[in-house]
Amino acid sequence: MPAYHSALNEEPDVRQVGNMAVLPIKTKIRGPAPLADPNSGDIIDETLDLFRANSLFRNFEIKGPADRLLIVLILFVSDCLAKIGSSRAAPNQLEASKLLNTLAVDNFPIPGDANFALNAHYAPPGSRSDAEYLRQYLVQVRQELAARLIERLYADGTGKPSKWWMAFQKRRFMNRSLGT
Repeated sequence: MPAYHSALNEEPDVRQVGNMAVLPIKTKIRGPAPLADPNSGDIIDETLDLFRANSLFRNFEIKGPADRLLIVLILFVSDCLAKIGSSRAAPNQLEASKLLNTLAVDNFPIPGDANFALNAHYAPPGSRSDAEYLRQYLVQVRQELAARLIERLYADGTGKPSKWWMAFQKRRFMNRSLGT
């Protein structure tokens, strides 16, 4: 059974930095990302919907630039769950939100950096300004993804993260991690 791919691979007129798509997102967080139609899904919704199924796969065939962004976001969700799961006691929603927002804005490698885990599959940005744009875009997307992940993790109202999500904290998509 093959892994699930992004439906946004076929989007026309999508900007690419290196060979990673810069897709529109629904967000209130300031940043360079283009804004998506509020009534349609975006890459963040797709990441959260496909995370649990795709995290079971060791191999993933990249079929387009949106898949490259999907991979990075799925690995970020894995890191988020690991961060929440590493706490002694399960953090409440506010504490988890602070933890993940800090993780989202922390310095992280981008394609082309020496310590980026997937450099073999990603082209580096063409210029320094493209690299800075990609970093700002990824910070914005990571912040929005962390906020929406918190909403899903704590949706049941018990004040504890969902066991159906936390069960995937030790799973590694493609046996990789973005964490250093």
